[in-house]
Amino acid sequence: MHNNFSESLLWLKDSQIDFSKMLTRKSVKSKTTLLYEGDVSNNIYFIKKGVLRLLHNKDGEDVTFQFFVENQPVASFESFAQETPSNFSIESLEDSELLILNRKNFKILQKEEPQFSTLAYQILAKRFIEYTRYFLSRIEDDPATRYKKFKTDRPDLNQRIPDYYIASYLGISPVSLSRIRHRI
Repeated sequence: MHNNFSESLLWLKDSQIDFSKMLTRKSVKSKTTLLYEGDVSNNIYFIKKGVLRLLHNKDGEDVTFQFFVENQPVASFESFAQETPSNFSIESLEDSELLILNRKNFKILQKEEPQFSTLAYQILAKRFIEYTRYFLSRIEDDPATRYKKFKTDRPDLNQRIPDYYIASYLGISPVSLSRIRHRI
């Protein structure tokens, strides 16, 4: 599997399809919502620069499920694949530069480039594995252990993301996160 999405697209240089024409470039400011919960996801976002988060609103409170950074794709994949309302919103946490692949062009690539389907499968498999680890950690680990794993697994994010989003991702309050940091 390739280290990042940009690297994995190198094989498209030999393709008959001009992949660059299938993407739309977009710059967004921090705190821009790209997809609202309840809307149908029609795009996959590839992050050239910035940080995005996938979140769900539970009883008026945002719960962060995942953070995405440079060279990662993000979408509400269930909504995108099934053309159903999304259970998640997608929001930028920094000013971000994005490449956007819409559903129509995604289907063209799937049909015309068999290697693209393999790439999409690899991306989804990696994301599924990450979610499995995330949910198991929420069940098995205490908050301090979850925070230590976060610091170890995602050291790049600790300085880029406000504490209240990290706390939400860990399933704790910002006050609890502050206490854990002081103990460690």
